[in-house]
Amino acid sequence: MTLSTVRRYQSGRVQQVGEHAAVIGGSLAGLCAARVLANGYDTVTIIEKDSLPDDSSFRRGVPQGPQVHALQEAGRATLEDLFPGFGEDIISAGGLLIDGASDFKFYDEGGFLADGTKRFPMYFATRPLFEHVIRRRVASLKNVELKPGCQFTDYLFDSETMTIQGIAVREGSDRKRIAADLVVDATGRTSRTPTWLDNHGFDAPDIDEVQINLGYCTTAIRRPPDDRQTFFAAASPPRTRGGAAFPVEDNRWLVNLHGMNGDHPPTDPEGFADFAASLPIPQIHRLIETHPQVWQDIEFYPFPSNRRVRYENLDRFPDGLIVLGDAIASFNPIYGQGMSVAVLEALVLHHVLASVRGPNLALAFFDRVQTIIDTAWTMAIGADVQFPETTGPTPPGTRMFAWYLSRLTRKAHSDAELRDALAHVASMEHPPTRLLRPGVAWRVLKPEILRGGHTSHVSSKAEPRRTS
Repeated sequence: MTLSTVRRYQSGRVQQVGEHAAVIGGSLAGLCAARVLANGYDTVTIIEKDSLPDDSSFRRGVPQGPQVHALQEAGRATLEDLFPGFGEDIISAGGLLIDGASDFKFYDEGGFLADGTKRFPMYFATRPLFEHVIRRRVASLKNVELKPGCQFTDYLFDSETMTIQGIAVREGSDRKRIAADLVVDATGRTSRTPTWLDNHGFDAPDIDEVQINLGYCTTAIRRPPDDRQTFFAAASPPRTRGGAAFPVEDNRWLVNLHGMNGDHPPTDPEGFADFAASLPIPQIHRLIETHPQVWQDIEFYPFPSNRRVRYENLDRFPDGLIVLGDAIASFNPIYGQGMSVAVLEALVLHHVLASVRGPNLALAFFDRVQTIIDTAWTMAIGADVQFPETTGPTPPGTRMFAWYLSRLTRKAHSDAELRDALAHVASMEHPPTRLLRPGVAWRVLKPEILRGGHTSHVSSKAEPRRTS
């Protein structure tokens, strides 16, 4: 399921569902869930253990917050539906709008992709700014309450009806019970729901983990106001190193370096610069060398594995509980899927609330949301399994699709239409099957004919093309 295959958000589609819904977690996934719940519940309460800043400051409970984040088209368009004027709010807050078809320089498989044929809008900002804009819009809803500094401690469970009836929380030294018709777990990879299920007579869900041992670092450097250069060079075997430079608010670039399979970038300035110099493109290192560093520190974040909790395979699940966001699946962050997947999951919740009643709500949600996760999972795992050190379960056909995608990418170095097709899939606007359509497949699989009638096979290990 992608933007083109799911019904768009309709504010009037959800009628009265219940009196009160509680969301655990105030990051982007929780905020978007609260937005759709506000249509069907008299009141919605968002429980967040951190204090919430009034501006776009980093939040301690989001350790990956300082890292680069990309908002794909599926996420951008859906956020615009959920919060009309979202894009204007991002720009007003200092974010940038660039043309992803020409301004976004994407290096992969030994070369830069050709510029696309049609304008492709992309918003760039720090993760805290995205969250700040969305949090401000959610907080403006009359029936939504944000409770920062409030720690979730347990579910309120009725063992006779097998129903979650609310949550127990701690505010400072006070312990409280909050009744709710529906509870949404948006607590991320640290979610305690699988363990809770196992401790309360339910089957614990299976968990798929694909080990990649990724480490990545980000810092901010000064950016001239009229300079919007944007570069991305993902790690691609046999090269375990990659990097990015994204323009963001306050005249800065966020510069990211990442390494797969334990080849992690260092956090000291000299080592960081040396790592950047080892990338197959010179632009990122050049920006580091010629622009002053804004942040005092270089922020490191480890990401050991892609992780997916298989709630969709459960036959029994307590009524009154939903799990979404990174608590249900999280992906290699260098592919920039996380925010958009979370937004699309909220959209699925919206449609489930409009069409499902009774004890089957959670299972219906898990069944429908798995198609979104399947798409992102296939793309992320398909790229990661190209590294021989990657371990863990992979969907059938993943390696064959990875081979095809690799060839498509190489052809897209000089084929603008293939760049377009790849961009629409990578942005979760269209499903990966679009890349297998006859018109695309012919452009990917046709041999290169050189003078004299000889066939040329382009090597995936082609020398990188350096541009200024």
